[in-house]
Amino acid sequence: MQNYPYPIDMDWSMDETIKVVDFFAAVEEVYETGIDASAFEAKYKAFKSVVTSISEEKQLDKAFASQSGYSIYQAVKAFKAFDKKTGKKLKISQ
Repeated sequence: MQNYPYPIDMDWSMDETIKVVDFFAAVEEVYETGIDASAFEAKYKAFKSVVTSISEEKQLDKAFASQSGYSIYQAVKAFKAFDKKTGKKLKISQ
C-alpha cells in the first residue's frame, strides 16, 4: 500500500468517512493481496449507503484511480463476476 490521499467529501460524517475509507482499503486489497468476497461485499454495501448516486461513485472512482492506480469499477465488476463457491479470494492481477 502506497501513501496517497483518499478522495473524501468534507460533508460526510465521521461514520460515513470511515465506511468510504474502509471500502477504498478493500479495493486496494483486491489488487494487492486479495480479499474474501463476502468481506468485500459488506464494505461495498456500506460504501453505497454513503455514496448513493452513480455519478458520485464515478467521480470518486476517477479521483481514487488517479491517486492509487486502482479502479473501483474494475474491483466491483470482478466481484460481480466472482464465483463465491470456489472459496478463493477476490483478486485482480495487474
